[in-house]
This record gives sequence, C-alpha cells and structure tokens, in this order.
Amino acid sequence: KRSEGLSCFLIDLHQAIGNGLTVRPILNMVNHETNELFFDNLEIPEDALLGEEGKGFKTLLDGLNAERTLIAAECIGDGYWFIDRASKYAKERVVFNRPIGQNQGVQFPIADAFIELEAANLMRWKACEKIDAHQNAGAEANMAKYLAAKASWEAANVCLQTHGGFGFACEYDIERKFRETRLYQVAPISTNMIYSYVAEHILGLPRSF
Repeated sequence: KRSEGLSCFLIDLHQAIGNGLTVRPILNMVNHETNELFFDNLEIPEDALLGEEGKGFKTLLDGLNAERTLIAAECIGDGYWFIDRASKYAKERVVFNRPIGQNQGVQFPIADAFIELEAANLMRWKACEKIDAHQNAGAEANMAKYLAAKASWEAANVCLQTHGGFGFACEYDIERKFRETRLYQVAPISTNMIYSYVAEHILGLPRSF
C-alpha cells in the first residue's frame, strides 16, 4: 500500500544535533518557531522506533487529527478576540454624534463573522468528541480546521476594517494577530489539501493526486 513502508522515530534532539542533524531557524512574519531540518547519515538506536515498523504514516495521522482540532480551537479563540475588539470599538467610536456600530454597514459584517465563528466552533466540538471516544476523526478534524481558519480570517478582516486606519497601529495589537491568523490558511494543512480529503474520502470522488 502507498501508505505503508514509512516508520516513525523519536530521537533526542540534543544528541542528534551535530551528529547528523542540522537545525536552521527560519525567520518569518509571525515570529513562529519554525526550522529547517537537514539529515546527513544520522544514526538512531532501534529502540527509537515509535509505533509499529512500516506503519509510521498511520502513527503520524493519529497525531495530525488531534493537531488540526487543536489549531481549530486556536483559530476560534482568535476569532472571538477579533469579534470582541470590533464590537467594543464599534460601540465606543462616535462619528457624527452616533457610535459607528449603529450603522448597519458596520454591524452586519461583525454579525456575519460571529455567526460563521459559532458554526465552526460546533464542528470543532464534534471533532473533539470523536477524538475523546478514540474514533476516526479525520473528516471532522479537517473540516473543523478549515471552518475555524476561514472564520478567524474573516473576523480578522472585519476587525481591521472596523478600526479603519487605527487597525494598522501597533498599539491596538490587531495588525499582529491579523498576520498570525493568516498562517492557518496554509498550515498545518492547507485549504486545498482539505478540499482533496473531503472530495476523495467523504464524497467518493476520484483521487486527484
């Protein structure tokens, strides 16, 4: 099978660095701990095997489903932060003797982002329930990550737009979290990869790659 033949190993990073493993940090826009790893004849002991030999891909996927659900929760937290900030500012910012949040052009986008966030949160909890029950949560974890990342990004856009020019000012912290939440459209799994999973494994469409 295409999914077999890969094995996972758990190694001591400090022992491996300089003995076949090179770690090169990657500076990035969100200051997220990111590194390139270079392996050159790294020797590891047999007891470093994680799980069953040749079944490493399954071991990897078991962890990835939990990771995607965890990232979904992080995105949802970010989304609520953006909604709270946008709502607070819309109530406090007064223009022409009325708060800007009284204008439907301001309040409707915030309400729309909140509704999308609440829906994503429900899928997150559905994935959590399956993981806690030790059931296959591949579909729910992928969809939760997709919905939460999308909802968070939309909430970020709404929050920035509500604040206008002040949204770009560092003192409000919005520009920082705006950059951070954009990451989750790409990692830990890209939106296109989730589309492929849903199309093949849920809808039964032909494998695309």
